[in-house]
Amino acid sequence: MDGFETPTAGSRPSEEAADAAPRTALSRRRFMVYSLAASTLTIAAPLGCDTSTAQGATPSAAPAASDVLVTGTDEEMLVLEVTAANKVVVRLPRLEVGQGITTAVAMMIAEELDARIADVDIPLADARTRGNQYTGGSNSVSSLYGPARALAATARARLVTAAARRWRVPAWSLRTRDTMVIGPGGRTATFGSLSASAATIRRTSVSSKPKPAAKHKVIGRPTTRIDARAIVTGEAKYAGDVTVAGVKPTVVARPPTIRGKVVSVDDRAARALPGVRAVVRIPGGVAVVADSFHHAFEARDALKIKWAPGPLAGLSDAAVRSRLKAAVPRLGTPPSGSTQVQGEFEFAFVSHAPMEVLTAVADVRAHKAEFWFSTQTPMEARDAVASAVGLPASAVRVHVLRGGGSFGRRLNYDAAIEAALISKAAGRPVKLMWSRNDDIRHGRMRPASHHRIRASHKDGRVVAFTHSMASVSESSEGKGVVNQAAFRGRLSAGPAPSDSGLYNFGRISGDWGGIELAIPLGAWRSVDSGTMRTAEEIVVDEVAASLGQDAVEFRRTTLRNKAVKAVLDKVAAAGQWGRSLPAGHAQGVAVHEEYGSCVACLAEIDATDPKNPRVTKVVMAADVGRAVNPRGLEAQLMGTAIDGISTVLQAGLHLDRGAVREGSFADFHWARQRHAPLHFEAHVMPAKGDPGGAGELGVPAASGAVANAYARATGTKPRRFPLNF
Repeated sequence: MDGFETPTAGSRPSEEAADAAPRTALSRRRFMVYSLAASTLTIAAPLGCDTSTAQGATPSAAPAASDVLVTGTDEEMLVLEVTAANKVVVRLPRLEVGQGITTAVAMMIAEELDARIADVDIPLADARTRGNQYTGGSNSVSSLYGPARALAATARARLVTAAARRWRVPAWSLRTRDTMVIGPGGRTATFGSLSASAATIRRTSVSSKPKPAAKHKVIGRPTTRIDARAIVTGEAKYAGDVTVAGVKPTVVARPPTIRGKVVSVDDRAARALPGVRAVVRIPGGVAVVADSFHHAFEARDALKIKWAPGPLAGLSDAAVRSRLKAAVPRLGTPPSGSTQVQGEFEFAFVSHAPMEVLTAVADVRAHKAEFWFSTQTPMEARDAVASAVGLPASAVRVHVLRGGGSFGRRLNYDAAIEAALISKAAGRPVKLMWSRNDDIRHGRMRPASHHRIRASHKDGRVVAFTHSMASVSESSEGKGVVNQAAFRGRLSAGPAPSDSGLYNFGRISGDWGGIELAIPLGAWRSVDSGTMRTAEEIVVDEVAASLGQDAVEFRRTTLRNKAVKAVLDKVAAAGQWGRSLPAGHAQGVAVHEEYGSCVACLAEIDATDPKNPRVTKVVMAADVGRAVNPRGLEAQLMGTAIDGISTVLQAGLHLDRGAVREGSFADFHWARQRHAPLHFEAHVMPAKGDPGGAGELGVPAASGAVANAYARATGTKPRRFPLNF
């Protein structure tokens, strides 16, 4: 075992070591780096040593050095290997779903190694037996920033030391560039050619500390995704591209209502069709295994199934809304002599609707099983599929594949469990695909919620702010995973409207209620903040109007955090807040603070036709500490702007007598290109400190800004979202 080591006695420190020497350990933490038994340079940093543990995960202690050296595995580790082919390979214990985490990690590694980013490969790690592989909570970059840089810095020190010993020159005289070590007289050696000898080094002759930020040449520079070409050319592989010997396409006939049950099935006509290999009953319906998806869909439609209605049969939107409203706790008595600004807000169910539909490949045998699918929770998924087919988890291997979008949908592994059951029953490998209709009508969704907010002001300032709400939670019959206790903890742990007390609003309070339904729910991008903060920012605008103040100026005088004020000022200036606009057009603004980051959004809307509004301009500014890849952050912010436009104006799910009305993008009205703003710009605030979270950050601010722009353009007070419900 070795950590950050100082140069050997008598050696002259390198330029990098001299620059790094005065610095304290990264964020006052010390990342231990371990050697793994391997013929090439292979080192690892325990992920349990970072302080940005993923939501729901328990930090794990660093393994003993002897354990690591004996096993050579990557359990609980971020592992870096320099191959003989001059590639730097890091098996990533996180999921790539389009957010660009593989690019961000490649940049961290390339920065500290002085490697070409094209020489850095970031494959996704298979499901492990312990540790933390959770992807969520906007914490992937922040949790990997320290370990990844420590790994690469240590690897670089080993490679330089190996070159110095080979050439018999002082280590301080060497430099690194473009995945090679450069010596006196211009001699060079690739990292790959030095890897084997570097693997034997236990004490380096130069510092293994990461570079100070002032020396960064890669981190903080806008960088094109490392997988961009593969994605646009079709080279990138998803679950639907997996080929396994004997695998057959599979689809499922599903009930007309949520969680309906099969009473009887006549599959004779389906089995008689060409290409049909098996028909299998599973808890969610009836599966058809065939030679092609065309054959499978054709046979599915030929099944004659009698269905029993699901537990929500007879329940529709109006009843859900009524029950939610009744479940919202009372607000209590406002301060004496204060004026009230209040509102009640309704948010519909919303599908995640990732562009790549759920797909899972399963090969279940008598004593073992193997799976290929995209999952944000691979360890939990492995345990679940193992239990479903009656195998020990040690007999199940899960290969984690990139996902074509998620927004929280791939936290769940519904398709993998079904594929496991079908493969076991059919006695062959299957490739199960949920259709778009399957996922919208039977997949997981953001819970519907009802909010009651009251702001009390007196003598020109807010003296009390109360936010009570109720949301749908998944009943035990629905086998839910939504942790409503986490929400209750959010309100009790710190003052609303944000965990840190975003505004100076006097006495701040809140409470939570809810109703249980047997409906599949899941964490949706930004989780509770996407609804809570949207409603709160609408009220903030209405308080400003009640006090006769400008919406931006009112926020400036009441925001607690200087960083939030800075992003607000940035969008106000860049977006020309307050400029003259035609009738029916208006601007809206909103802010949000979470994940150690903050964001502001300014939106302009054309609501001359109030039933068909169009957001014409969006300006966003974010302070995420240090943005590893500003281009990736801009893309994330653009995505959240579309989320805000969609969920505020037009995209939601209706419940009709126990069935979801919508079934595709034809009626689940997610924003298309014609709904996208004509002008979008994102501003990344100057870097300071370690990275914060960004993936979900922009949703609440974008949603609030769009809602406020619509309110100002139409002279209305929007209360039900999406507005077209």
